[in-house]
Amino acid sequence: MRVKLTIAYEGTRYSGWQSQKNGISVQQCVEDALATFLPTGIRLFSSSRTDTGVHALGMVAHADVSDSELRMPFAKLPLALNAHLPEDIRIVSAKRVPSSFHARFDALGKQYRYQVWNHFAANPMLRRQVWLVHKSLNFDTMRNASRQFLGKHDFAGFAGTRNYKPKSTVRTVSRCDILRKGPLITFVIEADGFLYKMCRAIVGTLVQIGLGKIEASEIPEMIAKRDRRLAGMTAPAHGLALWRVYYRTSSAKSKCSRSNERRIG
Repeated sequence: MRVKLTIAYEGTRYSGWQSQKNGISVQQCVEDALATFLPTGIRLFSSSRTDTGVHALGMVAHADVSDSELRMPFAKLPLALNAHLPEDIRIVSAKRVPSSFHARFDALGKQYRYQVWNHFAANPMLRRQVWLVHKSLNFDTMRNASRQFLGKHDFAGFAGTRNYKPKSTVRTVSRCDILRKGPLITFVIEADGFLYKMCRAIVGTLVQIGLGKIEASEIPEMIAKRDRRLAGMTAPAHGLALWRVYYRTSSAKSKCSRSNERRIG
């Protein structure tokens, strides 16, 4: 049977989601936990590959599990796995899905959230989940500028360098909101897909606009020129979290959740 897992983790201690030779990954930890119940071993296929230090509340992955090896009620699988995982990784849910389901290729879109603590004093309770920006940010300027990222664009100018070339650097951003609650500023970005470090480049650019270091009128040229050197800085990894992955069965729910979100500021 094919199992769909929703996984949350605090990414500070990990070298990203994907298993690799150097450093401990979230994928490795979850696969090791599965191996305690499934002797033949399991390979996870994920919806995303978060980078070192990036967090997740709604990472989705799937695996094929043998009925004969899983000797427990299916409903107990999350509890059993969590007992063998470090405290900063948790299986939020597990459900059986059709064998045709693929965590990556069936995803319709993703939502990332980036948090900034805009205050002269850090919040020690959030020190691993927010980017501390001491100087005052012009919230209205950032919010107005963020609308220029909406729509279908070539985001090559907002992508980090990788050791391979993506098939396309065109992505459609369906949401780019900025919410505020006191000193906590949250950037909510949804798209049909994201390039390497694209979210962090968008946030870094908007923060520099909020600081008055970049003019909002420069964004169209940044997009058109497709040159990473022209866009703003890359925001630190620890402020970013993969919040949600959308699939066809959850599209109606996602529309409802968007309409119910309170926009502050």
